[in-house]
Amino acid sequence: MKIICIGRNYANHAKEMKAELPTEPVFFMKPDTALLKDEDFYIPNFTKDLHHEIELVLKINKAGKHIEEQFAHKYYNEIGLGIDFTARDIQATCKEKGLPWEKAKAFDNSAPIGKFISKETLNINKITFELKINGVSKQIGTSADLIFSFDKIISYVSQFVSLKVGDLIYTGTPEGVGQVNVGDKLQGFLNNELFLKLNVL
Repeated sequence: MKIICIGRNYANHAKEMKAELPTEPVFFMKPDTALLKDEDFYIPNFTKDLHHEIELVLKINKAGKHIEEQFAHKYYNEIGLGIDFTARDIQATCKEKGLPWEKAKAFDNSAPIGKFISKETLNINKITFELKINGVSKQIGTSADLIFSFDKIISYVSQFVSLKVGDLIYTGTPEGVGQVNVGDKLQGFLNNELFLKLNVL
């Protein structure tokens, strides 16, 4: 099982990060040790600037590679909500030095995951999602604003990396990313339904 994360997939988020809009999907990986199903998250001691990134997550249900976009919808049947935690200070230092920045993204428990729902119950092109911290809305997104669709993501990634049953694809975060602190309580909503809860310790 692996975690595939798509970067810069919402135009407004790319702008807030002062990054160019991608012409093709940008992706990076997290190991399975990044996955967190518990409601308690401990901020690692190596960062002083940990940021939240709420994302829609696809669960792969069929193995495949070199998948054509027109058939990509057959390779996932559930959608959930997850957070891509980023040690922004570590990432910035790595970027300045031209180094890989996996240690800012792929550390243990950096990918909290909530519950999943059958995609058949959703309008794929109009899924709304939101992150609240201590009851205050911080990020709001909709699948309608994706630069690259779910099918495009699956097709593109599969040209480079074989997909296996159980793999997770984090599909990108909308604008509004920011710092989390000890004591924060995070809640993730999909179509106004609570899908994820997290206590920051």
